[in-house]
Amino acid sequence: MPENPGETATAHSSRAGPREWTGLGVLALPTMLLGLDVTLLYLALPALSADLQPTSTQALWILDSYGLVIAGLLVTMGAIGDRLGRRRLLMIGTAAFGLVSIVAAFAPSAEILIAARALLGVAGATLMPSCLALITNMFTDVRQRALAIGVWATTFALGMAAGPLVGGVLLESFWWGSAFLLALPIAALVLLAAPVLLPEYRAADSGRVDLVSVALSLGAILPLVYAIKHAATHGFDLQTTVTLVASAVFTLAFVHRQRRLSDPLLDVALFTDRSSGTALGVLLVGLVGVGGALYLVTQHLQLVEELSPLAAGAWMGPPALAMVVAAIGAPLLARRVRPGYVVAGTLVLSALGYVLLTQVRGPDSIGLIVGGFALVYLGFGAVGALGSDLVVGTTPADRAGSAAAMSETVQELGVAMGVAMLGSLTTLVYRDQMTDAAPAVSESLSGAMSAPQVSPALLAEAKEAFTTGLNISAAITGAAILALAVLAAVVLRHVPPSGGSIPAEAAEPANSG
Repeated sequence: MPENPGETATAHSSRAGPREWTGLGVLALPTMLLGLDVTLLYLALPALSADLQPTSTQALWILDSYGLVIAGLLVTMGAIGDRLGRRRLLMIGTAAFGLVSIVAAFAPSAEILIAARALLGVAGATLMPSCLALITNMFTDVRQRALAIGVWATTFALGMAAGPLVGGVLLESFWWGSAFLLALPIAALVLLAAPVLLPEYRAADSGRVDLVSVALSLGAILPLVYAIKHAATHGFDLQTTVTLVASAVFTLAFVHRQRRLSDPLLDVALFTDRSSGTALGVLLVGLVGVGGALYLVTQHLQLVEELSPLAAGAWMGPPALAMVVAAIGAPLLARRVRPGYVVAGTLVLSALGYVLLTQVRGPDSIGLIVGGFALVYLGFGAVGALGSDLVVGTTPADRAGSAAAMSETVQELGVAMGVAMLGSLTTLVYRDQMTDAAPAVSESLSGAMSAPQVSPALLAEAKEAFTTGLNISAAITGAAILALAVLAAVVLRHVPPSGGSIPAEAAEPANSG
């Protein structure tokens, strides 16, 4: 390994070897852990609630504090990684994630668990931008880098898909805290392997992190994420409006300050590039659809089909496989076909998946809903891989951490917006069709399932109302994804198939020694 922190093992656009590909496996571990952490907690929540007795507000914060903090700090942590060192920040964040996971596992109260979840968000925000930025340092050959990002991009969703299966096994034999302790062996392996397999990189001549910019970025992102999550639960009310306006004001102030600084926290000029800007838009809208569809499909499998969490997780296996195939296959196809056309083609297949979801008609539709979601996930795999590559791959090496953070922030926002928007739309349709039912039944399908003395006929009506909401949400999303496919084909048609290597001046890291 190079002694100088400014060097990498793949300088001068050389092809990556076994060490770099093994290092990619190391980078995949914390990313998969973040995905696992999302779905594991959803399964553990009933047992956790029975033990800690949180209020409804506290239960919401147990779920949301992690995502809220991680989304708010991604840009800041990406910039810190560019300055402090990407491998160093990754190791610090991994160690912190492991230690705080112990606190969360043995939390004696809801308040301590909320605080632990927020600290896990701080640690988690260091991991994803560091991982993606390090990939650009390790894989300087354009074709290898695209494939590496494709492989890496699958790991988060694979973690989410594996969460119900792993959680079901853990919760069958252990207490709810075991879900958090899963982080310990993964963190230990990363900390042991990272110094051997991962290069260090930090930007040359980088100044201190501008704390005013950090505050403005938090003011821009945190109210936005909070407004999205609040709207999903309470609808578009005054509180949602106020937080959205506050986010817009802080965003304008943040952009204005970045344009004035000689060493900005985020170089906003990087994203005026047509390819990067379009890729970010595709990632955002695509993840809105995927986030909403994932939420509705898992709800359908558990509430309408009445599958156990373990069985529902098992049925998510085929979609996960489709995503893996697309995430690895799309970069390989993009070596011969223009990336814009590959993205557009997979988005058309994704839109077909949403069409299949519009045909779901209540119970006994497992094959149709899993097949439709497999096509949706196939589009996500390709877009996640090629979109991230288009954003980060066109960015100078000393700003790769910030670009990676921006890509991840957009994806975090997309998933949150998808759950909020499609979840709210489905709930609106459900309530409109169930207005004559008792309050517990008319509020939500989960309320109807748990309400006492609900007749089979009324329960069947509630399931049908939920399914109608899913159909309408899928139809609207499919139309938006089809429009996105056309946009990608037109705007990204100038991007050539991948081949050759990154110019040395763009790929070679600056000497920070």
